[in-house]
Amino acid sequence: MSIADKDAFIRAQTRLLPVPHAPEISLHIADVATELWSKTEDELGEIGLPPPFWAFAWAGGQALARYLLDHPDSVRGRCVLDFAAGSGLVGIAAAKAGATQVTAVDIDAFAISAMGLNAQANQVNLTARMGDIVGQDEGWDVVLAGDVSYERDMAARVTDWLERLARRGALVLIGDPGRSYLARERLESIAEYQVPVTRDLEDAEVKTTCVWRFRGHP
Repeated sequence: MSIADKDAFIRAQTRLLPVPHAPEISLHIADVATELWSKTEDELGEIGLPPPFWAFAWAGGQALARYLLDHPDSVRGRCVLDFAAGSGLVGIAAAKAGATQVTAVDIDAFAISAMGLNAQANQVNLTARMGDIVGQDEGWDVVLAGDVSYERDMAARVTDWLERLARRGALVLIGDPGRSYLARERLESIAEYQVPVTRDLEDAEVKTTCVWRFRGHP
């Protein structure tokens, strides 16, 4: 499927809506997760695709976006990586807060298209990049990761990598509502929010969600 076809699919299956906990930002958001998931599989003719993470404002991403908008000094004038970016919400918030350069990375091709559409809708610039970059270090000043602790092996691999980046001096911020595989013993909370979420995706309508950083690192 071409980029143009992906863009058209996203526009047809979502609505441009303000993010509940960061209404300064609007995203192309789906109404029902399972329906969109099925339509994506039908469109591509594939079964077993990953969930359409790009079509929703997840709790961790909303918390990070709120934190960046309220604390622009954390990213202003800096080179930022939005890891596992999905919709691009966190990267868009970083750009709005004054980041000099924002790279938003995901492994989902639909996410790459969604990031572009969402950045355009919010009149910001970010570089959308597809691929698995865990283990890499391109000298980012700030690394942002929302909702990356929902699967055991992935969470362990990503957390080890993020901590290495923090040790070499990057500001690493993680947005997470306390998911099962969050490495709480290695982290400290620097902000807490009550984030509205979709019951279709979560077990509640509001999730207590924190912005975390690694202990002993700025």
